[in-house]
Amino acid sequence: MRLSKVSVPGYGPVTSRSYNGAIPGPTLRLRGGDTLRLTHVNGLPPNSPHQGGHNTPHHANSFNLHTHGMHVCPSGSADNVLREFAPRTVDEAGAGAAEPRYTTTIHVPADHPAGTYWYHPHLHGAIAEQIVGGMAGVIVIEGDVDEVPEIKAAADVVVCINELKFKDGKVPAFTSGSWMTGVASTFTVNGAVNPTITLHPGEVQRWRLVAATAFTALRLTVTGTGGNLTVHQIAQDGVTFTAPVARELVELAMGNRADILIRGALPGRYELRAEGVPGPLMTIEVTGPPVEPPMQLPTLLPPGRPFLDESQLTDPNADREVVFHADPGVFTGAFTNAFRMLGTNATPPADPAGDLTRDPSYGLFDPAYTNHTLRLGTVERWTVRTDETVHAFNHPFHLHTNQFLLTHRNDQRLDPPVWHDTVGLAGGTPAQSITFLVKYEHFTGRTIAHCHQLHHEDLGMMQTVEYVSERVPHTVG
Repeated sequence: MRLSKVSVPGYGPVTSRSYNGAIPGPTLRLRGGDTLRLTHVNGLPPNSPHQGGHNTPHHANSFNLHTHGMHVCPSGSADNVLREFAPRTVDEAGAGAAEPRYTTTIHVPADHPAGTYWYHPHLHGAIAEQIVGGMAGVIVIEGDVDEVPEIKAAADVVVCINELKFKDGKVPAFTSGSWMTGVASTFTVNGAVNPTITLHPGEVQRWRLVAATAFTALRLTVTGTGGNLTVHQIAQDGVTFTAPVARELVELAMGNRADILIRGALPGRYELRAEGVPGPLMTIEVTGPPVEPPMQLPTLLPPGRPFLDESQLTDPNADREVVFHADPGVFTGAFTNAFRMLGTNATPPADPAGDLTRDPSYGLFDPAYTNHTLRLGTVERWTVRTDETVHAFNHPFHLHTNQFLLTHRNDQRLDPPVWHDTVGLAGGTPAQSITFLVKYEHFTGRTIAHCHQLHHEDLGMMQTVEYVSERVPHTVG
């Protein structure tokens, strides 16, 4: 990773932190049972000195690696977001020391769900600035769903949607709480502004939609002169459905993925659009000789994971709750707002007897505090909600290591439930809530749950979770 000059078609040249000099980074294709070994070379300049706390932006030239959504080990040299891949110091760079190299080794379980995932840096305090410079890439886990005849016959197209923020040809430093709104977002698909893809009438393509966005949720439609085109969703966040679901709208919070099948209809020009985003994300030209007979859609799919249900709860009376809450004007300086995660075992206040809305610690990320201890083999129910009153304010909840089964949204049961690793929670009156079931499996270690609006995560909207062995220690006495 270096500061590279990258050409963004439709925008122009930019200088940005990037993987191998490209936006997005390379797509990595794996299968269950594979081992992913990566060498990370940090060729970025030395970090500037940092005088603020850990919940303010810092160390923008350090990074690490998160394989978002994958069920892999969160410890050691694997998907460990508590590591830091630091650049050379000023003295080391001045002395001509070699650029430091770091390694990641991830063993993919043999039964890992086949689907679409993604990777990005996850060093607390540096994430937002790096991702809006294009540091993201797609991971494809190949497997059973790819062998379904109708899917195997379709072109496999990665559609990685990046949200970039450039000013004067570079990503401006994250220096204030208003930074994200002060610089307009540029949206790219596979590194280009509004690229064009060709689809023949009757042809089916499989699109792997990836919301590699830091700040903006995407409500996606494929729109033409005759209205919206129906697409058929076959997976959410890497987990295959039991059957395709016809939709005219695909909703992706920051970090979500959706696999869809799209079939060319009448010849003409269509656009992939996101509500609230000016201009199309991608243009679709339906043209050329029609495919005869038209390619077919599958009716049944090999489900990616078996469902959980409430009868499997280890303790039905021990629900966990998370509340996303923001208090304005708590701090002095450039970052004045407190972005808190409250509820079950929230980070304790500095002054329990004081005004908690002004407290400098309450509900904010503390790397020394464990918010949730989660025992392997346990099935639990969580309720997550936001108390924002403005609909546009979205706090996506993301849990590392274990996917969760969304059973309710706004207290309404979903039929069928849907597996996720990230779910968006919009504000409003009332604000949104979700309920999910989760089973903690296979891997121990410390990792995190957080808001995937990455401006908020960098400023403290994050909690530590620790997965521990299912074995109960023997007590003597």
